Amino acid sequence: MSQHDPEAYDAVVIGAGQSGGPLSAALAKSGRRTALIERQFVGGSCINYGCTPTKTMVASARVAYLARRASDYGVQIGSVTVDMAAVRERKRKIVESFRSGSQKHVEAAGVDLIFGEARFTAPHEIEVRLKDGGVRRITASWTFINTGARPSDPPVPGLDVLATLDSTSIQELAELPEHLVIIGGGYIGIEFGQMFRRFGSQVSIIQRGSRILAQEDPEISDEVAKILREDGIEILTNTEARRAQSGPDGKIKLTIATSGQEHDVVASHVLKAAGRAPETEALNLAAAGVETTQRGAIKVNGRLETTAPNIYAMGDVTGGPAFTHISYDDFRILRTNLIEGGNAEVDDRPVPYTVFMDPQLGRVGLTEAQAREKGLNVRVAKMPMSSVARALEVDEPRGLMKVVVDAGSEKILGCAFLGIEGGEMMAMIEIAMMGNLPYTKLRDGIFSHPTLAESFNNLFSGME
Repeated sequence: MSQHDPEAYDAVVIGAGQSGGPLSAALAKSGRRTALIERQFVGGSCINYGCTPTKTMVASARVAYLARRASDYGVQIGSVTVDMAAVRERKRKIVESFRSGSQKHVEAAGVDLIFGEARFTAPHEIEVRLKDGGVRRITASWTFINTGARPSDPPVPGLDVLATLDSTSIQELAELPEHLVIIGGGYIGIEFGQMFRRFGSQVSIIQRGSRILAQEDPEISDEVAKILREDGIEILTNTEARRAQSGPDGKIKLTIATSGQEHDVVASHVLKAAGRAPETEALNLAAAGVETTQRGAIKVNGRLETTAPNIYAMGDVTGGPAFTHISYDDFRILRTNLIEGGNAEVDDRPVPYTVFMDPQLGRVGLTEAQAREKGLNVRVAKMPMSSVARALEVDEPRGLMKVVVDAGSEKILGCAFLGIEGGEMMAMIEIAMMGNLPYTKLRDGIFSHPTLAESFNNLFSGME
């Protein structure tokens, strides 16, 4: 083979995210010569820009919140200040630890880890522009795409030429924003909004629609808005940013319209949190015969097969639910089918998620609105967290629980837990759903007192 001939691999994985890393290790351990191509960091969005760093910062914000509430518990302390540089350094150390562990895992499995930018030159031929210079050409029998997604820019004239923040760059601030304006009232906007409010910033959230978290049932999103407003966050619904320009003292002046009426808001910082877009532009997918949607997401079937033979895609790049645990399940599906000879598909799998505001919002299954749209005969149980003994004892009574049940089978269809440890409470309901338990098992179950779990007794006893 000459130096210009491509290197032959059994499998090539493009992107070392929460699918790509584990899959490359599994392929290598199964005896296949495997290359993992990564543009920047092993671990994907989750470890480097998403879950790990943001939840680390959420924890710091909660400590500040509790410290300011110390007198509510009979504890007297002095004034509370936040050292953003120290918060950032704590976050960086944890990210580096997780990133290093992920890289060691794939290297220990015998994966050829290549740092560079990958692009297709033919259906199973890839050119890699190496991070440290030079080019490598690679061919593979199987190719897997796990390039993830990036923050998308809201179409606000003038905003693109100003110094704004996205969900990655905001985590690198060493100083506290005076007034943070967030464009977008989804999960990302809410988590960062509450976080920086607790750090000490003035925060405004701009939401084009009538509700934040519009995909939730109205009473859930309304309760979220109530909690955020109690924390001092300004939420502007039915509002859109129309123009942006430089303001005084290096600030940004946003012209916004609420119900059609324009006015200006001057922000020290603007966070763009209006969604994420699949990372596919640099891949030259046309050369591989891989089709995408209008938004650039790679089209896949239930087995994560693309429109090109023996090329697969997984994780956020497919445009599906953008959660780490879903990306990891994509890996398990491909491992089952390609290494273990199984027949797994993504269809009808549960999609649990937790919004790490405080208190947490844990969600799984159908909302009441979704269940009724399907024509299902449902019963609903709801209870405020202020009726939960444990929540009162720890002085965390904000939020509510809601569960949707099939009236005929008495099986649980879905739930939303907005309250202390909402993600863990949701997971308990998900386990019951996985076991096909009727709701009566939880209604009549014996749970340790005083725990959050025993609230299931009262919640399900109040079934409508």
